[in-house]
Order: sequence, then structure tokens, then C-alpha cells
Amino acid sequence: MGLTARQSGTLEMTAAMVLSGFIGFLVVESGQSVWNVIFFRCLFGAISLGLYCWWRGFLSPWPLKGKAVLTAILAASALVLNWVLLFNAFNYASISLSTVVYNTQPFFLLLAGSLFFGEKIALGKLPWFISAFIGLLFIIEISGSDFAGDQQLLGFAMALGAAILYAVNTLLTRRLVEIRPEVIALVNTFIGCILLLPAANFAMLPVNALSWSYLLILGVVHSCLMYILMYSAYKKLPISMIAILAFLYPAVAILVDFVVYDQSLTGYQWLGIIVILLSVAGLNLGWGLHSIGFKKSPKIS
Repeated sequence: MGLTARQSGTLEMTAAMVLSGFIGFLVVESGQSVWNVIFFRCLFGAISLGLYCWWRGFLSPWPLKGKAVLTAILAASALVLNWVLLFNAFNYASISLSTVVYNTQPFFLLLAGSLFFGEKIALGKLPWFISAFIGLLFIIEISGSDFAGDQQLLGFAMALGAAILYAVNTLLTRRLVEIRPEVIALVNTFIGCILLLPAANFAMLPVNALSWSYLLILGVVHSCLMYILMYSAYKKLPISMIAILAFLYPAVAILVDFVVYDQSLTGYQWLGIIVILLSVAGLNLGWGLHSIGFKKSPKIS
């Protein structure tokens, strides 16, 4: 028996979030500036996606027409600017603060989905969103001192802006129902190359093959394979499922730090990871029966 659309979408989204957990490691090990990392991620991603789409015949005839072109461009711009804001937030606020603020994006997804698209939020599932966020707080272990200083506030604003832009990208991508995820990812990386070309510093390129390999992996795996999986999942899953699975990203990142950099995990961090995984299971298994939501506003002609 084959997988249902929901089951395959859940597996795709889970795989994408697991891959996301390795992005920080690759960025750090590349030794490049934020601008160079994002530019080469987009460049290698666009090349690999372009070749793949051409080989599979996805580009003939060109699938983006009419309003879909503008939607795809806006979605791509939101994603690229999301990367810029998030990676630069780490220069002003602590990584802990930036991460926890950025991971408020599932709540923006839920609110926007309910207000603008009429998607119901299951009342019985709300505790799983709350518990997932609490689990994230346990993982990050934020202290009150993290909020001190004007630079911290600037980092907070950047991370919050990145969260909103990620939610915008998700909602716009879900509207491209007839467009293959490979083509959407190709447009994202192509637009990223154009937007970031002026900011790239070609005088400070990697000097060894290992550093180049990290950038290549970011492009081929994390901007090609990962986004193919993620955008395919967006079309198969309700916003609520996308939102809860997104919490796997920080949990995996913590585990990568532990394995690769021998970062010790505290009892609170292990508790947070367990809470997040239980929250994912709670939503997946449908532990909630009642629904609430806003009615979709009537169209005004």
C-alpha cells in the first residue's frame, strides 16, 4: 500500500527539517561571510536545480505564467531576505535569543492561515503548539540578560523580521499549487543570486577545497534537495502540520552541536527535545477533536 499525500508530506517535511539542522554547521565551517554563504548557496542551488529541471523536462513549456510569476518572485524574495536577516541577527543578539525569536514563525503561519485563508485551528491541538514552544525555550535556555542592550534589540527585530518573512514565503508557496516544487526552488535560488550579487565579496573566497565543499553542500543539498522536499510537503499538509514540524529544526541543530562540537546538553535541553518530539507526535496522531477558526472573508468585486 502506498503512502497517502499527508503521510508522504509529513516524511518530506521531517526530512527537510532534519537537513535544516545541519545548516549552522556548514555555515560556520565554510569560514565565509553571511553574504558569500547565501550567494554561493543560491548559485550552486540554481545550477543544480536548473540542470535537474532541464533533465526532467520541467522547464518546457515554462510553467510560470500570469499571476504565478509575481507570486513566485515575491515568495523567493521573502525567503532570501529571511536568510539575510536571520544570519545577520547573530551579529547583534545572542544565537539563543535569535533562534527562539525566529522559531515563532509557526505562530505567524497559524494566525495568517486562519485569518486570510480560512483554515481552522484545532482547539484540541493548541496545547501541542504551546508545549512545542515551551520545549524550544527549554532547549535555548534564555536568561534575562539576553535582552540587554540596543544591539540585542536590533538582533531581536532582525530575527522577528526573518520569522515573518519565512511565514510569508510558506503561505505564498502554498498558492503555487500547479507549479512543481523543483521549479519553485529554482526560482528562489535564481532570485537570490540576483539580489545578493552586489553584496558578495569575491576578494575573500575560500582558499581550500574543504571550505568550497561546505558551500557546495549548502547549494546542492540544502538549496536543491531540501527545498524540493519542503515545497512538496507544503502542498500536501495543512498549515498546522507544517507549523509543528518546523520545531524539529532547532531540536536537530542542538543534537548536531552535541555530536560534532561535543557541546554538552543539559537536562533542560534534553527535556526540551523530548517535549518537541512528543508535540509532533501529538499532532500527527490527532490528539485533538474540536476546531475553531475564522471564516474566510467574502471577496469584494
